[in-house]
Amino acid sequence: MAVTVRFLGHAAFALEAEGKQVVIDPFLTGNPMAAAKPEDLNPVAILLTHAHDDHVGDSVAISKRTGAPIIATFELGTYLARQGAETIAANHGGTVTFDGGSVKLVPAWHTSSHTEQFLAPGVPAGLVVRFGGKTMYFAGDTCLFGDMALIGEEGLDLAVVPIGDFYTMGPADAVKAVKLLKPSVVIPCHYNTFPVIEVDAQAFAKKLMREAGIDCTVLAVGESISF
Repeated sequence: MAVTVRFLGHAAFALEAEGKQVVIDPFLTGNPMAAAKPEDLNPVAILLTHAHDDHVGDSVAISKRTGAPIIATFELGTYLARQGAETIAANHGGTVTFDGGSVKLVPAWHTSSHTEQFLAPGVPAGLVVRFGGKTMYFAGDTCLFGDMALIGEEGLDLAVVPIGDFYTMGPADAVKAVKLLKPSVVIPCHYNTFPVIEVDAQAFAKKLMREAGIDCTVLAVGESISF
């Protein structure tokens, strides 16, 4: 069984397997580097890491149009349900099944707020996604933390990690994170969308191979990898 991972820009991804699609952090409208429009996506589930606008993005509109549930931490899920979205509000340590797979919510170290009246609905999460016969970790926005070693015990085929610095860990700490996570493949995200998070992703990939011997695939916006 294979899964295709498409980079939609910033921290947004679309996963495809067996005719089903899962969308993660669909920040498309207002994203200067978006590779898709909200109406292009028809997911069976929408997975969110936290409440910041550049991650919630178009999730409510997509959910309303497709009926796909938004799976998020409890406060964020409850908040988005009040906007008319279909949601499943879970929390850290919990596993939620969806059509074709599951997601386990794990801790992340970041903040979580929404610009409407500057609400702060809940806490951020990482996502351990099992879909298409693969186990994938989407770190969301986070700094480096030691318990990533426990996440690595999930047996990761893929880890998607932020490298943009300033708001998240930068390249040096991302290399340390990957050493703890021990995935087969790494994809970097959350970089170069805005000037403050501009970094050299290819330099990160070379550093990761040199120091950890782990393959890093730097996807151009709109590009996919299948494995």
